[in-house]
Amino acid sequence: MIVGIGVDVVDLARFERAVDRTPALRERLFAPAERGLPLRSLAGRFAAKEALIKAIGDSTGVTWQDMEIVSDGHRNPSFLLHNAVKRIVAERGITTVHLSMSHDGGIAIAYVVAEHDEESG
Repeated sequence: MIVGIGVDVVDLARFERAVDRTPALRERLFAPAERGLPLRSLAGRFAAKEALIKAIGDSTGVTWQDMEIVSDGHRNPSFLLHNAVKRIVAERGITTVHLSMSHDGGIAIAYVVAEHDEESG
């Protein structure tokens, strides 16, 4: 059963200007393993983190690094959740978080669906 859905869009040029103007954003917004990626990929990850917050419906105590995006062997993205986000997801009974990201034509977009097993309540 779907618990929440989130979507976010990031303007690539605006995101690049923000990172150029404030280089510390890389450290504040991204986990160490994410920081070396191209800006278009970072923009997609930022959109994904925003979309996750919308899907789970709470950001109490959350830091940006609590939501790390990783890829499997086929380059499919997923979240590695830490600290407050991990706690919120567990409290809400969320068992699966689906993530899709893309970038094209000057924008990055991410879509998140949070769900729980019918059997888990």
